[in-house]
Amino acid sequence: QVQLVESGGGLVQVGDSLRLSCGASERTMSAYYMSWFRQAPGKEREFVAVLGLTGGQTYADGVRGRFTISRDDAKNTLHLQMDSLESEDTATYYCAASKTWTVRSKDIEYWGQGTQVTVSS
Repeated sequence: QVQLVESGGGLVQVGDSLRLSCGASERTMSAYYMSWFRQAPGKEREFVAVLGLTGGQTYADGVRGRFTISRDDAKNTLHLQMDSLESEDTATYYCAASKTWTVRSKDIEYWGQGTQVTVSS
């Protein structure tokens, strides 16, 4: 059973940085593609970034160049470094794991509980 636990969310101002973390159960990140999604109030859950098994990264257009996905295998932790935050980044952020590379939420097999990020102007 895969368990994912996010942390690091909070209230920041436009232009600030924030780093989200996702603690995963052992061997998860060596066997699954790890990704971040987000969901704003009243909107569908959307893809943010995915990290491949060999380190390849793919980002949504709206975050490319501002967000960086990475992992620490020794600590079984996935990170999302978010820089130059905008008010439109306000959402609940979810860590996710899938057996295949995907940008579609319906293909995700395991979700974390989410962490709230609020960017105030």
